[in-house]
Amino acid sequence: MVIRKFAAIDIGSNAIRLLINNVIEQKGKPTIFKKSELVRVPVRLGEDAFIRGEISPKSESRLAKTMKSFDYLMQVYGIEKFMICATSALREAKNGAQVVQRVITETGMPIEIIDGKKEALIIASTDLKDIIKMDRHYLYVDVGGGSTEFTIFEKGQPKISRSFKIGTVRLLNNLVEDSVWEEVKTWVKSNIPLDGTVEIIGSGGNINKLHKMSGRKLGQPLSYIWLHGQYQFLNNMAYEDRVAVLGLNQDRADVIIPAIKIFLNAAKWSKAKKIHVPKIGLVDGMIKMLYYQKD
Repeated sequence: MVIRKFAAIDIGSNAIRLLINNVIEQKGKPTIFKKSELVRVPVRLGEDAFIRGEISPKSESRLAKTMKSFDYLMQVYGIEKFMICATSALREAKNGAQVVQRVITETGMPIEIIDGKKEALIIASTDLKDIIKMDRHYLYVDVGGGSTEFTIFEKGQPKISRSFKIGTVRLLNNLVEDSVWEEVKTWVKSNIPLDGTVEIIGSGGNINKLHKMSGRKLGQPLSYIWLHGQYQFLNNMAYEDRVAVLGLNQDRADVIIPAIKIFLNAAKWSKAKKIHVPKIGLVDGMIKMLYYQKD
């Protein structure tokens, strides 16, 4: 048996995540990807990018410090290979490319700003064989702070992917026009059969948190009815109570409501009644890409 260590860093609009995976290779057996560590730092770059149009010096400093700390942590773990992807906040900020270049120079960390299409493809490369059935269609919805990636699976394989500028930080700041919602609605309805055979696969920190709050076991899907009820419950609760009473993190207690809205709309337009939550996302896809790519 050989245990290799890989890492992935997702520089998102709401938070920056580091995932460290043990990749276990055994002769004659399937490779096992086992999560060793997940660190999340709430550097909300999206508020700078989407409201002010550029990343502030303060946020740039926090980004650089986060990258340095992640570098030290990966050295301690003895990481063999790693990958860093920056998504909508840094790709849309006017000074995003300059900020990334300065952080690379300061920290030596090789950050790549990826477009929405590549983001959707990486997410779609995650292993979903335990969920997907060949006779059903699936709408994979990955909700981020700046964008949401949609992928349609047919006969067990990704058929088409699209990234839309609808994210929790944007919605929180009223930066999503009705026309964008209509665009998503049209895309969903025109690419899947509306016969009740569609199920949703949800990913992102908010849906993972909701699944945990539901008390369901890993592998048990959420229902549209439960999610709708949770939306009403949380929306009628003050932000302070979501933090103090429910114990949500400060940077989760506000974005969780717009996240539910995205999932509810996706379910309504696709006529899906189930939302599977395998607790995977961009960083998991990056690990798979690192492992399987040829040097």
